[in-house]
Amino acid sequence: MPQIILGCDLARGWLDVHALPAGTTARVENSAAALARWAGAIPTDALVVFEATSGCDGPLIEILAARGLRFARVNPRQAREFARALGVLAKTDKVDARVLAEMGARLPLETTVPPDPARVRLADFLRRRKQLVEARKAEKNRRHGAGQPEILRDIESMIAILDRRVEKLDRRIAALIDESPDLAARADLLRAVPGVGPTVLATLLGELPELGRLDRRRIASLAGLAPHARESGTWRGTRRIWGGRRKVREALYIAALSASRRVPTLIAMRERMRAAGKAPKTILIAIGRQLLVILNAMLRDHQPIRLC
Repeated sequence: MPQIILGCDLARGWLDVHALPAGTTARVENSAAALARWAGAIPTDALVVFEATSGCDGPLIEILAARGLRFARVNPRQAREFARALGVLAKTDKVDARVLAEMGARLPLETTVPPDPARVRLADFLRRRKQLVEARKAEKNRRHGAGQPEILRDIESMIAILDRRVEKLDRRIAALIDESPDLAARADLLRAVPGVGPTVLATLLGELPELGRLDRRRIASLAGLAPHARESGTWRGTRRIWGGRRKVREALYIAALSASRRVPTLIAMRERMRAAGKAPKTILIAIGRQLLVILNAMLRDHQPIRLC
């Protein structure tokens, strides 16, 4: 157990820090220079705990990793449920920092492995691609209510622009994968699986670096494809999935739709579940999880797996 736990609540402008066991607090500007000064004073045996806050934690992760400091990037839902378990109902920046410090002191949190810079760049480009795809979808929906031909032409022009931008990003994403020896080697294995197209491939590489490094149950849970029991006494509810990485889960759904029509083992699985009266969504989730298990085994063993 580290001697010092630092709970950090992140915002775009600053970090609220709560240190245990001293109980001291501080506010640090969320800028590279201020974070570097703050991190330089952290003891080497400390553990820094913060929530996975997309867009706010990048500079913090980079600086902690550069200084070899250990940190745990925890799920925000887990942190909130831990606060409720403590009886903490208030939610402010300072309270959240204290709760995160308590998490580090009371729970055996797994230290987060610093991300590979190539994966960070890939994830950034994937995020931008998703933004453009959503903008394009919104423009397409506006066509039906354009009203005036001139407005419709303007909408069509914007859609064409977004098409070109998405295509340009797709080429850049493919180049990023090819430039990294590790990503390129993993991509060669994943591309051989039916259903794993360019977008699914990039999402798995950028958003699920643990693929091939965890067991089948943990990787399924991380992707949000592990069904959780709902039981009490004699009551048995339907198992449901929840949590996990939404982007990864959505990509696996897309892959599962294709793979369930092309991979013999998954085709047989789909037919068995249909014959048992399973709902289409349940079948898709199960196939997505099985496909993830196959991909995980391929990367773990560094070799393709027979899918027939």
